[in-house]
Amino acid sequence: MTSPGPEHLVVAQASIDDWKVVGEWAADEGWNPGLSDSASFFAQDPEGFFIGRIGGEPVSAVSVVNYGADYAFLGFYLVRPDLRGRGYGLTTWKTALAHAGDRTVGLDGVVAQQDNYRQSGFELAYRTARFGGIVPEGQAPTAVRAATDADRAAITAYDSACYPADRPVFLDSWLTGPGHRTFVRTAADGRLTGYAVIRPARDSLRVGPLFADTADDARALIAALAADAAGRPIAVDVPQTNTTGVALAEELGLTPSFETARMYTGPVRPFAGERVYGVTTLELG
Repeated sequence: MTSPGPEHLVVAQASIDDWKVVGEWAADEGWNPGLSDSASFFAQDPEGFFIGRIGGEPVSAVSVVNYGADYAFLGFYLVRPDLRGRGYGLTTWKTALAHAGDRTVGLDGVVAQQDNYRQSGFELAYRTARFGGIVPEGQAPTAVRAATDADRAAITAYDSACYPADRPVFLDSWLTGPGHRTFVRTAADGRLTGYAVIRPARDSLRVGPLFADTADDARALIAALAADAAGRPIAVDVPQTNTTGVALAEELGLTPSFETARMYTGPVRPFAGERVYGVTTLELG
């Protein structure tokens, strides 16, 4: 897909190698992208990434990643700072959004862009706050262990209950990506009661997802993540609608740094929002 734009802007699908420059832009914005995120993002939908170029030089980017027939997620809406306000972003946005077809599209929007998103048909669902800091290591958590291949089916099913779409292809890459560590908590009968992933990023370790049945399950998973972090700072994006999750982050001494808004263009299938103590990523939902 290629779309000509203002001042000879050309928007086309991006390769994973093209996306390296977009990762640098995201880092410059303070988004703290994971060091190996792109491979998992492209595994889900390799045709969902778009770059605008002028004279062959990247100037703008948007991703619209499709999950099945009904849902897509928009992220990485970026324009080079020295070229903003010229329409490059909007042209790239429109080209990329067409990739979603008639799917409901979600996004996590920074405060400065939320009015623009409303004009494009996105409505607020809830707000998310990034909490960060060092979680002190405490007593070893009970019933928490590193995930194994034998847990994959249970994790995939649990994830589907906590997210607006099934995403087994994404999870196959995400759970075992370079530097990614996945932990599960189980009940006495072996049933999964939560799982979490921690991964290396630019400024601090990123947690996501953090899905759990209860605050006790989430607390135990975070204790395992803290032990794995070994004194390094972590960051987790907590939906503010999960007041228990917000209280847990505060209890652990994590402090909020910035806010985003989860917005959708239409209805999404029901999911267990009360289990979402940390979203997977702001880029893919």
